[in-house]
This record gives sequence, C-alpha cells and structure tokens, in this order.
Amino acid sequence: MPYKQISIDDAKEFIDAGGVTVADIRDAGAYQSGSIAGAVNIQQDTMDTFLADTDKTLPLIVCCYHGHSSQNAAEYFSEQGFGDVYSVDGGYEAWRQKY
Repeated sequence: MPYKQISIDDAKEFIDAGGVTVADIRDAGAYQSGSIAGAVNIQQDTMDTFLADTDKTLPLIVCCYHGHSSQNAAEYFSEQGFGDVYSVDGGYEAWRQKY
C-alpha cells in the first residue's frame, strides 16, 4: 500500500507539530462549513495547481467525509510523487466530533 491509515488522534499530533500538508477532498460547501485548521480544499479544477505547487517532500494527510474516498485519493497522491501520504480514518466527521 503506497499510503498509510492514520487515526484522528495521530493526525492531530502530526498537524499540531507542523511541517505537514492537509488536503481536504470534500466538496467546497462542506469544506467552508468546517475543516481541519490549515487544510487545503482540493477539487478536480484545483488539482493541477495543487500538484504543481505543493512540496511533495512534506507528509500529506488526506481527509474526506468518513475516511473512504481519502484512501483512493491518498493512493493517487502517492502515485503523483508524494512520498509520505496518510488517509484519515473516520474522515472529517470523526475529527469534528472530537475536535
């Protein structure tokens, strides 16, 4: 598997420590109504810019609604050259309920 699963607790520790990119792949409306602090909303029309402008040497944490779509996205980002990619178990819904 080219990416790793990460719990919301481990993701929070990682994010709080800094030096990580958080990609939120939910639709723009969901992202605007709440997201992980510092997360970048990635849509199909912003994908090329994200891939071109993002430091692929930094860890990348991918978040979706419930942790399912982020697995496919994490695999895709790994294939695009990101070296250290994580999919958040439970997605933003689990994050929102705890944090």
